[in-house]
Amino acid sequence: MGGRSLQVSLSLTDHSRSGDPKILLIVSTVIYSIALCVPLPYIRVMTQTLHIVGGGMAGSEAAWQAAQLGVQVVIHEMRPSVGTFAHQTGLLGEMVCSNSFRSDDSEQNAVGLLHWEMRAADGLIMRTADAHRLPAGGALAVDREPFAQSVTDALMAHPNITVEYGEVTALPDDGNWIFATGPLTSSALGAAIAAETGADALAFFDAIAPIVYFDSIDMSKAWMQSRYDKGETEEERTAYLNCPMDRDQYEAFIDALLAADKTEFHEGETASYFDGCLPIEVMAERGRETLRFGPMKPVGLTNPHAPDIKPYAVVQLRRDNKLGTLYNIVGFQTKMKYGAQTDVFKQIPGLEEASFARLGGIHRNTFLNAPTLLTADMRLKSRPHIRFAGQITGVEGYVESAAMGLLAGRMAAADIMGGTLDAPPPTTAMGALITHITGGAEAKTFQPMNVNFGLFPPVEGLKGGRRGRKDRYKAYTDRAKADWQTWLAPQAVAA
Repeated sequence: MGGRSLQVSLSLTDHSRSGDPKILLIVSTVIYSIALCVPLPYIRVMTQTLHIVGGGMAGSEAAWQAAQLGVQVVIHEMRPSVGTFAHQTGLLGEMVCSNSFRSDDSEQNAVGLLHWEMRAADGLIMRTADAHRLPAGGALAVDREPFAQSVTDALMAHPNITVEYGEVTALPDDGNWIFATGPLTSSALGAAIAAETGADALAFFDAIAPIVYFDSIDMSKAWMQSRYDKGETEEERTAYLNCPMDRDQYEAFIDALLAADKTEFHEGETASYFDGCLPIEVMAERGRETLRFGPMKPVGLTNPHAPDIKPYAVVQLRRDNKLGTLYNIVGFQTKMKYGAQTDVFKQIPGLEEASFARLGGIHRNTFLNAPTLLTADMRLKSRPHIRFAGQITGVEGYVESAAMGLLAGRMAAADIMGGTLDAPPPTTAMGALITHITGGAEAKTFQPMNVNFGLFPPVEGLKGGRRGRKDRYKAYTDRAKADWQTWLAPQAVAA
């Protein structure tokens, strides 16, 4: 067998001198397989295709990871022929809600650690986000349209990836599949999944924040400043636009929020909200001061127009594109009807004459009860040739979705190449997430989850409580980075 393997490797190397990228990828796959002690896939790689349904964050990342390992990939995307409430284009990797990937601090924040792990694994989503980064203090925000276009271009240009447009409405009986259809899975496919699993899919309601044209904002009332002047450059320290309110303005705003016309759910339609993306009206209903201790907290900011007066509340807006012509209202997801939105939001000082590029909205997100339905390597228990990835598995957020796509793509590639790939250890950010959704969470109360340090195994010998938090988080991230690098090493794949 060794002689035959060598002969094929040499033959492919000879052909690769022509510069054919597909041949070069096959050669690299053969070398990769030898290094990993995986049976040579020089026939199987050419005949087994990985099908990925959904071209969002998870599907795009899964396709990239598998293709980089030499696997032939077909992405099935229903847009633009079949649209959704939230999507605006047919681009792959489109950001439908915020333009932020949240904190980029890999030492003190679990999301930032997830960024680090994805970059270490040559993740397409992080690579593209870095290329289209916008000033956002310590967060990673991007110019959403060029970001999605670059993701699309990279996938379309890859010699191992084909994109087919059209809706997949049923679960396949055979083949190698990853379903990364996200929370906005089509009704036909959702029905097929429900029929297969024998239970209705779980769901929660998600909301979208409005976007304002910068040139319609009154800068004689608003100012640019990141909270606590966070950031290494002046651009980062002035990344957010702030609109101050005194107490009377805040109370009038809360009254208007509570009285506004809101979208009503259809009869019999029930679902909870995801706590990380609550509509502002729902927060206001929980208490008049809730918003002032949430997205409208007035801390870490000084109004240069009135430096001696501390605002009672502050509405922040974050740049939504590189040109700086669009700003989204941070944390202002809403289910108010369109007419009510413009009336209410124009009560915010500085936004009295605001023009809106997009108003907010609400939509129903579907997810699986992953602890019940999925195996530890993300397979559907009733159909092991199918994996699920992304938000439909019960993770929440762009970063978490892409991370689960990264794992699913690598695991599926290992299968096709004749090996196996175990999940990363739970001491890593990705390992903590996949452990949680595939068995660590309580199935009866399962809800979507962002990555957080509460999912990580404790580090022994560290002080608990708030005072020891900085050292504790640094210990978590140091351990995670070391364990992630070990998992990424070639010996992590076993025949």
